[in-house]
Amino acid sequence: MLKTTDAADKTANQTVRLDLGTKDGVKSMRIGFTDQRLTAHGGLAVWTRFITERGLREQLRAVLPHAPTSPNAYDPTDTALGFIGGILCGADKLARVAHLAHDPAVAEVLGIEAIPSQSTLSRFFARCGRSAGEALSGLHRWAVQDLPARAGGYTLDLDSFSLIHEDGHQEGVRVGYTRKGLKPCHRPIVAALAEVPLVAHFWLRPGNTACVSGASTFLGDTLARLPASVCVTLVRADSGFCTRGMIAELESRHLHYIMTAALRAPVRTLCRHDDSAWTPTGVPGIEVQEVAHEEGRLIVLRQRVTERPNAGGKKLLEVPGYKFQALRTNLPASVTPLEVWRRYNGRADIENRIKELGIQFGLKGLCCRSFWATEAACHLAICAYNLCVGLQRRLGQPVRAELTTLRWRLFACAAVFSYTGGKPTLKLAVATTKARCWWHTLLQRFAAVEPNCDAVAALSARAGHYQLILPSIA
Repeated sequence: MLKTTDAADKTANQTVRLDLGTKDGVKSMRIGFTDQRLTAHGGLAVWTRFITERGLREQLRAVLPHAPTSPNAYDPTDTALGFIGGILCGADKLARVAHLAHDPAVAEVLGIEAIPSQSTLSRFFARCGRSAGEALSGLHRWAVQDLPARAGGYTLDLDSFSLIHEDGHQEGVRVGYTRKGLKPCHRPIVAALAEVPLVAHFWLRPGNTACVSGASTFLGDTLARLPASVCVTLVRADSGFCTRGMIAELESRHLHYIMTAALRAPVRTLCRHDDSAWTPTGVPGIEVQEVAHEEGRLIVLRQRVTERPNAGGKKLLEVPGYKFQALRTNLPASVTPLEVWRRYNGRADIENRIKELGIQFGLKGLCCRSFWATEAACHLAICAYNLCVGLQRRLGQPVRAELTTLRWRLFACAAVFSYTGGKPTLKLAVATTKARCWWHTLLQRFAAVEPNCDAVAALSARAGHYQLILPSIA
């Protein structure tokens, strides 16, 4: 038995020679192994410092329902932080989060005991019921609680979208309408602030749910959860929310709104009016007419396709060459029809956020057997999104970068983890002087608050070597 072990150890440490093609011909390269604790995600140390400042661990401890009794059990907050770390590294399934355990030092960088396995994550989310989902949704309120009050208030955008799951056996996965036709899916509803790209609230719903189903309750729940400093003065939504019930709910709360009106027969009749009914807007190719309506102002726009080929709206067979859009609003008459249209156009940004959440933060791939487990995983992924926005605000970035940019510019930095003098040390693999200056300045953003380790203190002592300006990572 000893000989077998020795042989296995000898094989595991052998060097393999590979012939690699180069512009000068074939070059031989030796490939071996190292016992050093290397990580491909050394830049996550900045993330860990940021969430330490924000107190994410304490927030998770307050909302997670887990109460392990075994002395060998993982701390539930470590499991949640490991899951969020996996999302930031590009994982979109529990198995891919668990694969991060092959990185020998990433757990140290994230400040957790270990990267959880797939079975640990499955058990972790299986313990999350409906009450846990409601508690975890409090993380979104926590993300917006420090926003300052605005003189004009905030704009709240509502949207519903589909998360397709082709296997279709999980709870809540039902056949519903998607952009790819009828598919098994979930149909979440989301509320986001327009002035600051933060998600304010999220509900997961079965796939056969209509857009407006439960929207009034969701709106009330969102407004109740927002802090007093975040005063909503305008709500925007697409035609799926433009119903009598939703309009009545908004009116009862004395909220202004702009919603797309469906181009049904009465509205299409307005689109067929002769040219004298349309008023030029001053923008080439756009004309508008406003019609009084019992439920508020109705504004119809037409955009000439030849002048605005990328315009939004719908084409009508009765009026070729144009795209039409109808907006319903209760904004005062002092807000011109063109200004109403311009204010509504900003709502398109929520589509970009939904796309980013689905592709880059894993919402499209996160689907557990239990409906509430899936919702809990989505809440944590959205928490990661909101914190990425907060991290960039903390760094003073003028333009928000998507997670892919953050990952390649910041998080994905190779590093060596070791103990120097008995203290944890992370050495980033940064080769050029310019790049080291960038990293030095970025680390100073956090070290200046409270230097808490020798490595950061040493960086502070060398600050006089550089004239440091923090460049944008966007």
